[in-house]
Amino acid sequence: MWPWVLNLFLYFPEDKREYIPAVISMSVFMLIAVFTMRLIIVISRRQEKEAKRLEQELLGKTDESGRTPDV
Repeated sequence: MWPWVLNLFLYFPEDKREYIPAVISMSVFMLIAVFTMRLIIVISRRQEKEAKRLEQELLGKTDESGRTPDV
């Protein structure tokens, strides 16, 4: 029974041009996914720097210019 059920979902077209729209849409979504991931990484790094700066400020280890003194 399982081969019959699987054959309902498997479709390999004889005309390979039917794959073109699928490849195009997959490529578009992959580019959007990569762009979104890079955007998340950039924002995360920015927030990490801001959190470290705020932590240093709260601990009182920064001078007037906002730089951490060398130890």
